[in-house]
Amino acid sequence: METVAPFKEVIDEVKEKGGDAVKFCYQCGKCDTVCPWNRVRKFSMRKLIREATFGLSEIEREEIWRCTTCGKCPQRCPRDVKQIDDMIALRRIATGYGVFPAHVKPVRTISAGLTAQGNPFGEDRTKRAEWAEGLSVKTFAEGMELLYFPGCYLCYDPRLKKVAQATANILNKAGIDFGILGSKENCCGESIRKTGNEELFKRLARENIKTFIENGVKKILVSSPHCYHTFKNEYPEFKVNFEVVHISQYLFELINEGRLEITKEYGKKVTYHDPCYLGRHNGIYDEPRGVLKKIPGLELFEMAESRKDSLCCGMGGGRVWMETLKDERFSNLRLEQAIGVGAEVLATSCPYCITALEDSRLVLNYGEVIEVKDITEILQEVI
Repeated sequence: METVAPFKEVIDEVKEKGGDAVKFCYQCGKCDTVCPWNRVRKFSMRKLIREATFGLSEIEREEIWRCTTCGKCPQRCPRDVKQIDDMIALRRIATGYGVFPAHVKPVRTISAGLTAQGNPFGEDRTKRAEWAEGLSVKTFAEGMELLYFPGCYLCYDPRLKKVAQATANILNKAGIDFGILGSKENCCGESIRKTGNEELFKRLARENIKTFIENGVKKILVSSPHCYHTFKNEYPEFKVNFEVVHISQYLFELINEGRLEITKEYGKKVTYHDPCYLGRHNGIYDEPRGVLKKIPGLELFEMAESRKDSLCCGMGGGRVWMETLKDERFSNLRLEQAIGVGAEVLATSCPYCITALEDSRLVLNYGEVIEVKDITEILQEVI
């Protein structure tokens, strides 16, 4: 059993990224009290941190793959222990040794697809822009106002193509001069990095950066908070800085500037789910709510766990590619919370969240009870 030997590498890496904070973990357990896993099963981040500190972790254990990197424990930790960095470091060692528990093995297939076609589905790269057919969407050219980067799920997933199409329709309606890269677009690399495959992340990042520079890209509009986080906070590691804006921010700006006119009412009760990588990781809470509040007839209700306390959907940290037992899905709890406040529509701004919530809607037979929509889909109906 691989245990102590590889983990000198982990300890050294954690110290490099987080200083000596990990050595002085209080073992207070605050991370465990806020971890969403403990809502559905027993899980201890505190224990994993202790084991990593003393080189006692076992890379065969599936527990090191459970962290969704939601960001709840770091914001509550009194010692600034870098829990997310620690878990990624553990996964990096496991990935290097080729050790994957059964439910994590799909990551190997995902990695192959990302390497060959630049997307996790292994779909033909030449089909990446098919979602835009018939929508008057241009190929990006230098001098355009912005590049729209829909991301992998919006390009290939049948449900999420509707979000990309709604976004394009809104941008066209507002008269925005935008374009897409189509087959030149690669996965941003955020989630594969969280699974520990640093080498593949760097390859994808460098290819994207090269494409952006060669095409004169300066401002990037994204639909995924994961793309937003990576372009804004991680690509600068490669000594580049692009202006990055999430669609929720951009729509709020367009409405306030009068470039996008709302002409219809939306007579439904709506609640908004804060995606972890938009909210906790990047502090974007007001703009998506601001868009919804601008829509006449829309009643906006808040769930108890909102903004910085939002409940994770369960898909971050690369878990969007891993199997989660049906009774252990955070999204089941979230859907019930939305129904509990009387919402007819659960709105959000993240493809991973939509994927999780739509799946829970199906599993729980709530198809006739509540809808799951991206804010662009709602806005498209009222302009």
